[in-house]
Amino acid sequence: MIQRDYLIVGAGIGGATVCESLREYDPKGTVTLVGNEPSLPYHRSRLFSTLLAPTPAPPDAISKLYCLAPEWYEKNGIEVRLNTLVTQLNLDRRLAVLSTGQVIEFRKCCLAMGSRPKRPQVAGANLGKILYLRNLRDVQALREMITGEKNTYIIGGGLIAAEAGSALQALGLNVQILCSHPTLWHQWLDPETAQWLTDYFTAHGVTLRNETLNGFEGKTVLRNIQTKGGSRMAADLAIIAGGVEPNLKLVANTPLGSPNGTPVNDFLETDEKGIYAVGDIALYPDVIFGGVRRNEHCDTTLEQARIAGANITGKKRQRFKTMPSWSSTVFDLRFDFVGDFSQVPVHYEIEGDRSKHSFQTRYYQGPKLMGMLLCNQPPAAVAAAKDAVALAHKR
Repeated sequence: MIQRDYLIVGAGIGGATVCESLREYDPKGTVTLVGNEPSLPYHRSRLFSTLLAPTPAPPDAISKLYCLAPEWYEKNGIEVRLNTLVTQLNLDRRLAVLSTGQVIEFRKCCLAMGSRPKRPQVAGANLGKILYLRNLRDVQALREMITGEKNTYIIGGGLIAAEAGSALQALGLNVQILCSHPTLWHQWLDPETAQWLTDYFTAHGVTLRNETLNGFEGKTVLRNIQTKGGSRMAADLAIIAGGVEPNLKLVANTPLGSPNGTPVNDFLETDEKGIYAVGDIALYPDVIFGGVRRNEHCDTTLEQARIAGANITGKKRQRFKTMPSWSSTVFDLRFDFVGDFSQVPVHYEIEGDRSKHSFQTRYYQGPKLMGMLLCNQPPAAVAAAKDAVALAHKR
């Protein structure tokens, strides 16, 4: 049996940053980082801009995606086990069973398993040339496929769908987005801005088909896409971008599992003392807006991981409090979202000009400012937006 002071489950940016923060406060404790991908922890948010750019990626492109230099782990005494799953957790005995058959006995643990793509429950979903863009291998496979493929459909209407559509159009593909709603990003934007964004995509050669997926056709590889409206479209390639769900299989049927994440307190510790959770799986108390929240964006993951890495050592205790925010870049537009976009706004105010690609929109529930959307605004404006939303919810 292997004995470790700390076990970090999940080798993404969350797991890597927990290790980095942990080492600031405990330079000697034994640490094992376990991840099921073959690559060292990397920045998923940079995959499209690095590997799907119109110019070929340089030979060292992948190494530039790493969260930490490969030599950092050895230098800091972090044992990294890649291509490895934690298949079982025994919380009472503090044991973790690995897919290799080995068992790690740990003193403390941080869960950072991230999330996985939602898979449509339709016929033909396992055919070749249907991709899910979640990890490095997915995007590398896409880059290799697109050389000879022109007729591409993206299923979904969220961030990944829009970002993939923008990147693939720049590579010369004929791209259409299949979405059950008539506009992109309708769950976050006001109707006018959502329509403006959708029209912007159309003007740049990426059209949106307002139809619902019914299934895929083909013997071994994709040939056609069917919709519930009766359409049947020839397709060379399909990309599923229908959102993600937290990886909770490991903690299912334990106190660490719930329908929507792993509950933690404001120190990011679960009800099981010494067990922490960060990133896409962490269901944390939202001290700004109230209730609990789970955030699937990298900025929140990094902030949580820094705090959990310190807290897990017991040598520094910090509470997690953050203003939810995330960003997305499509074509020549950078969008920053600040605040709570979980509810349809009662009203909104726009400052600036959409036609000039520079504006801010404030979203309200009654008189209270809930969130702000910023398009092509400087970092100072984003910081000011965070302050403005926080002030509106000061208790």
